[in-house]
Amino acid sequence: MPDSYKSGADLVVLHTLLCLGFTTAARVAEATGLAESDVESELIDLAVAGLVTKTPGDFGGWGLTEAGKAADAKRISEELEKAGTRAAVAAAYDTFIVLNSELLDLCTAWQMRSTDGGVTPNDHSDPEYDSRVLSRLANLHERAGGVCADLSAAMRRFHRYHPRLTDALTRAQAGALDYVADNTSSYHSVWFQLHEDLLVTLGMPRH
Repeated sequence: MPDSYKSGADLVVLHTLLCLGFTTAARVAEATGLAESDVESELIDLAVAGLVTKTPGDFGGWGLTEAGKAADAKRISEELEKAGTRAAVAAAYDTFIVLNSELLDLCTAWQMRSTDGGVTPNDHSDPEYDSRVLSRLANLHERAGGVCADLSAAMRRFHRYHPRLTDALTRAQAGALDYVADNTSSYHSVWFQLHEDLLVTLGMPRH
């Protein structure tokens, strides 16, 4: 893939922070694959430029300013035009959004169960039920692999999503059930970030 399709580290950090929302440098590093020290350095530079801000304290973290959100939208749009891959990203989004409806249904099935008395929370006391939902998630993940591959071929910065989704699924299948939808690194959380990334990249509003 030509280097022109590769985002600079500052834009990767800025854009990832937008997709994650208010968070820590460690989570940005996990999402981007960059060293935490490099992420911290980029965040400090972005803060000096007025694009991000840091809230101190035990529950503190980093977030974008309004100027940062505007700058990210502008730079991401310019990058997509420079890469010449808008059509490819848009086509991948069309497939993604179909899978998105299926994932939302899966997450509902994971968290709630239909019974004779109505709908009740899934307390995960029925391993056979959970196994069926996880099998459906694994099937969706296999199909999502094609979407992720197309996105990675179009823009290199999309390449981290598939391994992060795979890791979440693997952990859930191994018994860490919160990695389906109840963890900041869960399948649903990473999927939501990919959805946000696609919307911002294509300049589309979230409905």
